Amino acid sequence: MQPAIHVKNLTKKYGETLAVDGIDLTIAPGQIYGLLGPNGAGKTTTLRCICTLTQPDGGSIQVSGETEARAIRQCLGYVAQEVALDKVLTGRELLQLQAALYHLPRQSIVDRIAAVLELLQLNEYADKLTGTYSGGLKKRLDLAAGLLHQPEVLVLDEPTVGLDIQTRLAIWEFLRKLRASGVTILLTSHYLEEIDALADRVAIIDKGKVIAEGTPSELKSKVGGDRITIRIAEFAERQSAEQALNLLTGLPFVRSGLINAAQGNAINLTISPDPDASSAIQSKLSESDVSIFSLSQSRPSLDDVFLSATGQTIQDVEIAQAEVMPTKKRR
Repeated sequence: MQPAIHVKNLTKKYGETLAVDGIDLTIAPGQIYGLLGPNGAGKTTTLRCICTLTQPDGGSIQVSGETEARAIRQCLGYVAQEVALDKVLTGRELLQLQAALYHLPRQSIVDRIAAVLELLQLNEYADKLTGTYSGGLKKRLDLAAGLLHQPEVLVLDEPTVGLDIQTRLAIWEFLRKLRASGVTILLTSHYLEEIDALADRVAIIDKGKVIAEGTPSELKSKVGGDRITIRIAEFAERQSAEQALNLLTGLPFVRSGLINAAQGNAINLTISPDPDASSAIQSKLSESDVSIFSLSQSRPSLDDVFLSATGQTIQDVEIAQAEVMPTKKRR
């Protein structure tokens, strides 16, 4: 079966920064495929190259078997992270403009607009100015515009960023319905739960490279064992956390351990299955007069996959980036 999207050795540089570093992707028709990673990992640049909005420096891209930019644009829809709507147009007028840009046959435009308005439940807002829309309505109209020409592939960059939980869940359900109708969906997100809930397969990206790829279940099973998070204080000193970690790494069921600065220097352990793990940890720390502020145990998550591959959580990376940006601005 021909892939819906096939990307081979994709590279893109901005000055001296290698934003995309040899990415390979093969996405089957009718899948929801997720790109997960921190801000700045190269997700948006990868999407823009696939959508022919950015010229890559190397590699090849096929969408539904097409390699030429014009043909690729005809078979995919793209919804950017930032909603860009003309506030002086109504929702219907904006869709009419979009239809003209896609050169849709004049006789089909009215029917297509009616279909996407119904699909996105926008009929009651269609003749209101988009400047009066809420954030959720703007995102739904953006999705309607991306689907107007009935693309085989829908590409979404952070489709629910900044939306409330009810709107996010509604968009998730809509995307599942699109998948069931045969549309292939490629989306980026740094929301772990979004990718976990939606994606049939996922590529985790860091520093422009794919560091892990597979189904969410496959990736989490590779981490192995449960995760235990221990906080010895609400905001522990790094040295104190390291001392506690050294005490725990000798326990027979502990496979690995890291200090998570983003969680107030919490201790993250990956352990082999053991029903007495929590009590053994508490006993070990108590023997050394180390008190526990909190302790929680959970199954592996996609963040654990990222942690296992890079030594940091996605939140760690984004906090580090946020700390660097003000320094750069001062320079």
